[in-house]
Amino acid sequence: MRIAAHEANALNELTLSCVNSITNMGYMLQHVQDPEFKSILQRHFPLHIRDYNMKVEFLNKREGATKELPLLKEEAKMNQFTEMIAPQAPPVQPRTLVENMNDREMATAYLLTLKRAGREYAWNAMEMANPEIRSFCQTAFMMSCSHAYDMWQYMVKKGYYVLEPADEMAVQKMGSMYLLVPETDQQMNGYMMNQNPTAGQSNQLYQ
Repeated sequence: MRIAAHEANALNELTLSCVNSITNMGYMLQHVQDPEFKSILQRHFPLHIRDYNMKVEFLNKREGATKELPLLKEEAKMNQFTEMIAPQAPPVQPRTLVENMNDREMATAYLLTLKRAGREYAWNAMEMANPEIRSFCQTAFMMSCSHAYDMWQYMVKKGYYVLEPADEMAVQKMGSMYLLVPETDQQMNGYMMNQNPTAGQSNQLYQ
């Protein structure tokens, strides 16, 4: 596969980032204590390996990647999303001497890794010229979003994240600043007839 110079540099950075992610996940799988956290890691791990292998193939094989990265749908596991569902965990203090990380530290590290990866994939999806690599980055972005949502919900359940409802009066003030633009189904249908084919809607988290 012939790729542009900027694509090669981006793939190299993304692949190196994956080396870090997979190595850290390998450590976590051997040290995590909470069975729920471990099950999340075990479910995610094979997809991170597939993600890494596809980038290696894009860089090394003339035919590019020989496998696909599944496009994941997010799963909401909480009953409500504005209030804490567990007591807030004790304050955290960064440790300067560390032999082994505890579950809270590993969960934090993994969630931040997923957020960083998502931002990198989103940015690079905008920059890629090759349609296959562009599609891969878009799918990898969705994978990062789905995995990060899993971990965020887990951390809320553990009290590691503060979650509270927005002030209603403040929301009303913000909302009063905007008015809807009139639109009709006929307008939208006419517009979509001139667009590329679509495969789903936003409520399906599928592009």
